[in-house]
Amino acid sequence: MDQLCGDALTAAFDAGAPAYDRLVGANPGYHAHLRLSARRMGLPSGARVLDAGCGTGASTAALLAAAPDAEILAVDASERMLDRARAKPWPPSVRFRLARVEELIGTGRFDAIFAAYLVRNLPDPDRVLGRFAELLRPGGTLAVHEYSVRDSLRARVVWDAVCWGIVVPLGGALSGRTALYRHLWSSVRAFDGVDRFRRRLREAGFGTVRAATVTGWQRGIVHTFLAGVGG
Repeated sequence: MDQLCGDALTAAFDAGAPAYDRLVGANPGYHAHLRLSARRMGLPSGARVLDAGCGTGASTAALLAAAPDAEILAVDASERMLDRARAKPWPPSVRFRLARVEELIGTGRFDAIFAAYLVRNLPDPDRVLGRFAELLRPGGTLAVHEYSVRDSLRARVVWDAVCWGIVVPLGGALSGRTALYRHLWSSVRAFDGVDRFRRRLREAGFGTVRAATVTGWQRGIVHTFLAGVGG
């Protein structure tokens, strides 16, 4: 398998940053699905939100579309991805910070946390999910927008075909490197099935946990996991 971790994964995201927006923009439904997951959070007016693993800001934009008056702290471990995010126009309510989510301190607590395409990349997801539970105010919501194909043969077949037929060669053509896109394929293949990840969220201290998939070709492949902490 071609999975990366830690500094090697951060370096791969740094290297892939210049081509990242063009690649995800070629994915039908990518931005619409992020907006769908953000809407599913049901953010209250003026919510304080942590965008964990914000990348080049696609998830941040989805949060603003769902809640234009939200106060958003967007964090990522890749400096080059953050450079791309910061170069875009944002309201004063959005702040970006270079940090690994497992090392976040001094942030205060949040009404909601959005983690898009992040958790399967973490070296210790249970530790971070537990930290997310601590960072949420009572009644707060965690939304994990993530790939999960382990429970479905159809999803695995489609995922393999799309990755090796489109994503890896296109990513290599746009960036000159394929490591990040081979990691994408293998990390998704290795990640929890839907039922296992729901159990993982409950074991991390979340109460109500539910999951819903998205539309289009990624139906059964990309999911919104919504988890609440007690109010």
